[in-house]
Amino acid sequence: MPNSSSVSEFLLLAFADTRELQLLHFALLLGIYLAALLGNGLILSAVACHHRLHTPMYFFLLNLALLDLGCISTTLPKAMANALWDTRAISYQGCAAQVFFLLFFISAEYFILTVMAYDRYVAICEPLHYGSLLGSRACAQMAAAAWGSGFLYSVLHTATTFSLPLCRGNAVDQFFCEIPQILKLSCSNTYLREVRALVFSVFLAFGCFVFIVVSYMQIFRAVLRMPSEQGRHKAFSTCLPHLAVVALFVSTAMFAYLKPPSISSPSLDLVVALLYSVLPPALNPLIYSMRNQELKNAVRKLFPYILLKHP
Repeated sequence: MPNSSSVSEFLLLAFADTRELQLLHFALLLGIYLAALLGNGLILSAVACHHRLHTPMYFFLLNLALLDLGCISTTLPKAMANALWDTRAISYQGCAAQVFFLLFFISAEYFILTVMAYDRYVAICEPLHYGSLLGSRACAQMAAAAWGSGFLYSVLHTATTFSLPLCRGNAVDQFFCEIPQILKLSCSNTYLREVRALVFSVFLAFGCFVFIVVSYMQIFRAVLRMPSEQGRHKAFSTCLPHLAVVALFVSTAMFAYLKPPSISSPSLDLVVALLYSVLPPALNPLIYSMRNQELKNAVRKLFPYILLKHP
């Protein structure tokens, strides 16, 4: 049987068997990808170009948009190319790169979402200390810590996974390379190292989740004590989009990795992978702009600016 030294490429799961359906899937994925590029690109441009949005909340939102662009750009372009050219192959190095970057962007995004919960907590529960606790230097350090932690986390898992010998072929039951699918190809007695790393990841993710939940419990207690209805509405309008993004991110990831094996199938795994790897980056810009009038106004002002720059 082949081992990792003899595997030069992997075969990804195809979206469909017929050429017509492959082209349909290509068109759908292209539409989703362009929508994600447009939405996140508008948020990046709005935050960068409008000085009123140069605040900690929008600084972290800018980081989130960058990570969303990276996440969706790691999986969809290759999937679209495979659907368009009727192929399933991805090189060994390409597969390792896909695992690394996907883990990097997803884990860094989760850490950024945790930092954003802290930002909302300080803004609502400790408003008098907001400027000192979340100055520009502190924001840059927290963002750098989130990106750096994501990088180290990704290096750890990618190096551990691709150091395992592969004994079960090279067919990956997913439309992109991910660690659980690579582990299925490894020798049965060698994957325990990565399982131990995954256990550590679960505890880390759970710790961040508890931090977010506790922060929002304190936030809701503070908001409900506000005497002004306008103040409560403004506080909820800044918190609910972040809470919705966290719920979407956590729920799709939990269903992907914690669903019972009895209901697992290649087609269901494919749909679930689309939900957690594609849906959040595409929907996050919409979620954040729906209730945020300040962001919507900044995006509207971009269009005259673009037209004046490019007559």
